[in-house]
Amino acid sequence: MILLKKATIIDKQNALHGKQRDILIKNGKIAQIATNITQDGAREIAFKGLHVSIGFIDSSVSLGEPGFEERQTLDNGLKAAAAGGFTTIMLNANNDPSPQDRTGIDFIKNTTAGKAVNVLPVGNFTLSQAGEHLAQLYDMQQAGAVTFYDYKHAVQNANLLKLGLQYTKTFDGIVQSFPLERSLAGTGQVNEDMATAHLGMRTQATIAEEIQITRDLALATYTQGRLHIPTVTTATGVKLITAAKNNAQVTCSVSAHHLVCSTDDLASFDSNYKTLPPLRSATDRDKLLKEVLKGNVDMITSDHTPLTIEQKDVEFDQAIPGTIGLESTFGVLHSILGTELTVAMLTNAYEAFLQPRPAIEEGLPANLTLFTTEGTDNFSKNHIVSTAKNSALLGVKTSGRILGIFNNNKLMLHDF
Repeated sequence: MILLKKATIIDKQNALHGKQRDILIKNGKIAQIATNITQDGAREIAFKGLHVSIGFIDSSVSLGEPGFEERQTLDNGLKAAAAGGFTTIMLNANNDPSPQDRTGIDFIKNTTAGKAVNVLPVGNFTLSQAGEHLAQLYDMQQAGAVTFYDYKHAVQNANLLKLGLQYTKTFDGIVQSFPLERSLAGTGQVNEDMATAHLGMRTQATIAEEIQITRDLALATYTQGRLHIPTVTTATGVKLITAAKNNAQVTCSVSAHHLVCSTDDLASFDSNYKTLPPLRSATDRDKLLKEVLKGNVDMITSDHTPLTIEQKDVEFDQAIPGTIGLESTFGVLHSILGTELTVAMLTNAYEAFLQPRPAIEEGLPANLTLFTTEGTDNFSKNHIVSTAKNSALLGVKTSGRILGIFNNNKLMLHDF
């Protein structure tokens, strides 16, 4: 038995939102919620400033296993997720092999079954992510895939995306399309703006993202299929998506590092700042943040992408794009968004991806994130649980911290 003492509940869908209560958990379920509970034999969890929400969910996480275990194993990745307060992650099809049939989805489900962190597999949209033929979408959905995504590969063939949206509509599937028009982006590695003009690196303009979004929204409207556009980086892109929601079933995400980092950071040529999509200008970053504050973004993701030293500790143009983020996302967001909006941005993916939303109610399974809103810090390597250390957020200000998670009748507490 677990007894959470004097926990402030943060869940705007709950009548107890903002209230301080004791929560008793027995056999993995919430047995009682009351002002004061005493229970012999229960393990009491009492932290100063303890807050509790439904478990966080991250819509875009890459791990190494299978195929790239040197980057990060499933076991280590789930520990990092728990350290970041996530009880559920959506695992990108960014492996070798990436799942494109029932067998690939079964492997992920079976390997991670019973862990404290739930793993929702993401399947390939096309075979080998080559953009030519649809993968076995229905079979993967039946096996447990929650969405289909050629990770970081834009669907260049408009007719193929149209067919995929029409087909998945028959079983309420969700297609993701990475927002990048390749012919416009070319070989650009950084954003095109004043901060990058003197760096001597190939650039790509934000229009490469926005034109792809415009096309994909037209296809979503035409087909009425479910579309998710991941890691949008410009206010213009968000506004296009917001306007399209009147006529299409579309959602979008923003990655945490695009809300705090910018091309100003590239002056150091530190390859940890090489991401895909690339970091945008400080002006674009601030405009994007305003869209989040206005409620026009559905969710925020860590877009966690572990890479090895050999892939990152090289010249900028040779480095693989990507940053880890599971451990840093909550603290970074809390410092700029506040408590309620941070929790919303880290839990909205349940509904967007048609997954059962946990609830803090008596009789239901306990799926909880424990955190405090007090204190400030700067994110450092000491906070990193991941075997990969390629973080673009080192040194960034954070506020509050994750205390632990409870899920699947397992308690994981953290003390950095």
